[in-house]
Amino acid sequence: MSSPRERATAFAPASVGNVAIGFDILGFAVDALGDRISVSRRVEPGVVITSVQGVAGELPREPEHNTAGRALLAMQEALHPGFGFAMQIEKGIPLGSGLGGSAASAVGAVVAANALLPQPCSKLELLKFAMQGEAVASGSLHVDNISASLFGGLVLTVGIDHPRIKQIPVPHGIRAVIVHPHMFLSTKQARAILRRTVDLSDFVWQTANLAGFISGCYTNDLDMIRASLEDVVIEPQRQALIPGFQDVRRAALEAGALGCSISGAGPTVFAWARAAHAPTVLEVMRREFARQSIALDCWIVDIQSAGARLTE
Repeated sequence: MSSPRERATAFAPASVGNVAIGFDILGFAVDALGDRISVSRRVEPGVVITSVQGVAGELPREPEHNTAGRALLAMQEALHPGFGFAMQIEKGIPLGSGLGGSAASAVGAVVAANALLPQPCSKLELLKFAMQGEAVASGSLHVDNISASLFGGLVLTVGIDHPRIKQIPVPHGIRAVIVHPHMFLSTKQARAILRRTVDLSDFVWQTANLAGFISGCYTNDLDMIRASLEDVVIEPQRQALIPGFQDVRRAALEAGALGCSISGAGPTVFAWARAAHAPTVLEVMRREFARQSIALDCWIVDIQSAGARLTE
């Protein structure tokens, strides 16, 4: 019988939350960048964070105030494994970028720690632990980024207390264009500006768009995706937080994008496009942000991806 594993490292990808029309329920993974979390066994129970490196700057070292730390505390409280966790965090996702950095840290932590358990947990159990970590950053339980980072690809999550996960197929040849302006937007700030009520007409419109988008994904109907990938509820409220957003979106659509919207809380903006159109869409989005004198990073990614995984 092999001896228990003492240390494991996991990579958890970035993600786009909401995907325009699925506020808090739709997300897709962005494998071009992510967080690496290493977890080791320690004799004493509890969680300690031994180092934080990478692009994040200063992050809380107290586990209860750190998304990865809180996720591992939730795992300890539920499982009582008989040992503690020591964790090293290497951030590859900038804070406040709208690319699911807090979710990736929580996901990477539970995936790495899971490899140390004598009886590993299911992905659904890991999801619930990671949710507790994400709440530290955003102030609420939501799983669109967590599910995408953990499972990979385009993911629909229904429910919070008993989440149901469905990976949605993406039509062949579609790419995501990701443009990250060098700005900071906190999730709590971006959620705080949202109205608490929605007009009935907007509710109907947004519901139709969500249904049309998912239907288009299952039936390879790009015209349906193009007609449906429009956020009429959240994006109009948040777009003022991103200088030049309306011009960026307009230019992307004129260049052939199927849709263009805000990634999560922003400021990152994403578009879906056919692979042949993606470089042009990226170029015009970059050009419009340049008019605002905003530096940025950008990627063209395949939406289908593996999700979080062990690297050592």
